[in-house]
Amino acid sequence: MAVIGIMSAMHEELAAVLAEMPDEQRVVAAGRDFWVGHWQGHSVVAVLSRIGKVAAATTATVLLERFQVDTMVFTGVAGGLGSGVRVGDVVVASGFVQHDMDASPLFARHEVPLYGRACFDAHAGLSAQLAKASAQVLHAAELHLSRETLTQFQVSAPRVHQGLVISGDRFVSTNAESQALRLVLPEALAVEMEGAAVAQVCHDYQVPFAAVRTISDRADDMAHTDFNRFIREVASRYSLAILSQWLADRQPD
Repeated sequence: MAVIGIMSAMHEELAAVLAEMPDEQRVVAAGRDFWVGHWQGHSVVAVLSRIGKVAAATTATVLLERFQVDTMVFTGVAGGLGSGVRVGDVVVASGFVQHDMDASPLFARHEVPLYGRACFDAHAGLSAQLAKASAQVLHAAELHLSRETLTQFQVSAPRVHQGLVISGDRFVSTNAESQALRLVLPEALAVEMEGAAVAQVCHDYQVPFAAVRTISDRADDMAHTDFNRFIREVASRYSLAILSQWLADRQPD
């Protein structure tokens, strides 16, 4: 049976996933807790990604080597960069770039040395499935979020976007930083801290990878506003609903 690896960026997301896995068993590897079990007839290994590119790459490698996962999905939050990408929207990545990779003049800016590329693509079929599941969930957002939460975060008619997600080892939280990223990577829809590293690992192992990111802020001077509450009341609920819908639509292997 195929094994799906689910990497959650936040404790609240992982806890929500584990609540849906009645038979989960904890396995400790590389100092991390991996939870092995089943969800909607699928074999699943769920784990907290940890923060930053190196930590997330280690987690992904253990999933692939130790647990032999055949499909990898990442859920978490991100700062919105693209025009029209609002708080409460969801971005499904089509590709990933490390915005802080710069080995120039030996290589072009953002290009990963010895790979001949800067962008690592998400798996198109898997991303399309997750985009469909995301659209179904957002279409009925009021079923997953309270009216108070919708009002608090000004979530109205949330949308699904597909495009470039960029990663780097810093939390982008000022207008100056986000504007600088838009200038050098104008196609970027969102910024976070792990996706590009996991994409590179999955590229090396030739394992399908996709990521779903809920937009928690606009990566600007307001990025710290009620962040923890957003994770608890919006992002974790979105992630659970999207993954649940995706697994329900996916035929067990």
